[in-house]
Amino acid sequence: MKKIINKNGVTPSQSLSRGEPQPDQIKRSVLGRRSFLKGLGATGAMLLPASALLATRAQAAAGDDSGGKLTKGDASILRFLCADMPTYVLDNTDDEFSHANFLLAYLKSKGANTADLDLLVGSHFRTLVKQPNGTPISSQATGSTKKPRLTNLTQLTFDTSYIGRYRSDDANPDLGGTNFANPVPTLNVGKHTAIPRTDDDTKAQSGDLIKAIAFTAGFHFGFIEVGGTSLYPALAQRVSDPEVLRILLSIGPTETMHFQIWQEKAVGANAGNSTPFTVTDSINNSMVKFKDLLTGDGDQEDLQANLIMPEPCPFLSTSFPICSIIRPTQTQGFATGVVKGLSATGLFMGQTPEFMELLADLATDADQARRV
Repeated sequence: MKKIINKNGVTPSQSLSRGEPQPDQIKRSVLGRRSFLKGLGATGAMLLPASALLATRAQAAAGDDSGGKLTKGDASILRFLCADMPTYVLDNTDDEFSHANFLLAYLKSKGANTADLDLLVGSHFRTLVKQPNGTPISSQATGSTKKPRLTNLTQLTFDTSYIGRYRSDDANPDLGGTNFANPVPTLNVGKHTAIPRTDDDTKAQSGDLIKAIAFTAGFHFGFIEVGGTSLYPALAQRVSDPEVLRILLSIGPTETMHFQIWQEKAVGANAGNSTPFTVTDSINNSMVKFKDLLTGDGDQEDLQANLIMPEPCPFLSTSFPICSIIRPTQTQGFATGVVKGLSATGLFMGQTPEFMELLADLATDADQARRV
């Protein structure tokens, strides 16, 4: 696994030992500017006028939200995008490492506050090892690092109708579209693991269980990447600086490429995830059923395994002709919606209230950015 390297060529943990703020100092600084949110809540904060919210923060933290050479809004958007990556894929792909490293270095080059991100991309919140009942959250299987995790991939509940959303030609979530074709509805019931917890999950006698874990991981990767696909164009509409806009427009399409690959891996004709089988996980006490999308067991035309391109759909208004687009891209409350959506899947199960407050605050900041 690659390490995150900052612009000085050291990891966050190394920089802390070289005279920079220690974790407790950073923690106090971060929580200092967020303490007012504890009584208000992220939802309440969003109801405040922007001027009142900024004034409250100024009193609480004397400029701690400064964007340096960037507007506060642009810095907030970049901070959220950088924070959103470690929540899942920073541990998995070179692309996401490069995105997070670049955004962090860019923010620092502009003099923007990055104390929040030093906590998230460092080891401060990488503490998840086991559930209270002793079931591993961090994989203890042979070949894994067995290190504490930032996210919980062993108790996931998520909706795979994002697949049908991109294959629908008559509905767009931005225009109220719902009830999209769903290839694996049972993944949205109960809790499912997307990583082997111990060697017991990988043994030959586990049979379909290890296959179900692999298929679950494939669909979950797509679920995460489809969010990134929409997130960049949604937040780009709030950016002021042309260079920051260039960053979002340059990184965003790579997220779409990731989604396209994982969609094909999940249901594509060559992926293998079209194999029909049902398996019960005795640890999570859950059941998952995968359909045969190759021969028609998927029931709906929108779930054909060879349909991997976005179908044209209504855009901006139903009065216009349908158009093949990224969907959704409605910008209001999008960052907050991402955090709520990821939280609902169980991805952050076991994390501290401090972690959740930090993510919610970063999302709120991003959503309050306005083009100037």
